[in-house]
Amino acid sequence: MALNKINYGSSQALKEGCILEEENLNVTSSQIIQTKELHIMSTIREDPIKLHKDANALMENGKYAEARDLFVKVAELYYKGQNYFGSAEMNYKAGECSFSLKDYQKAAELFTKSADIALSKGFDRYGISGLEQARESQKVLGNTKEADELTKKINDLNKKQEEPEGESTFSVFS
Repeated sequence: MALNKINYGSSQALKEGCILEEENLNVTSSQIIQTKELHIMSTIREDPIKLHKDANALMENGKYAEARDLFVKVAELYYKGQNYFGSAEMNYKAGECSFSLKDYQKAAELFTKSADIALSKGFDRYGISGLEQARESQKVLGNTKEADELTKKINDLNKKQEEPEGESTFSVFS
């Protein structure tokens, strides 16, 4: 049986037993289709905003486990896209889902991650909220030492926010 040489992108390439002209390899139509599908899948970007909305809908419908997993995924996508507040928010919402599922250890981890991201990017108020929720999760777990450490950290951050920033030496009248 003689095999014809054809171009990879042609419709004839989908026929079984073709030889690719560029590489002179013997491939089947299913291998070509799989390769094209993988290429298409790798070029499609996931839309974090759509996934964010989907996660919110799951959470509203009480599907906390699915919502948590999706919030975590969106948090990673937002972080990769340098949307740090969005990432902190999604980790916080994932923490809320874990808390609703009574998975307090996971909730504490997610709230802490939310706080770490928020505090590292200057979103102190949001970071404090994450720490407060992490503290509540630790309390439910009976981890008083961790809860006390979080209380101290929260108090330190609150004091830092209350401190007046130094007098400015700039004046429009000088």
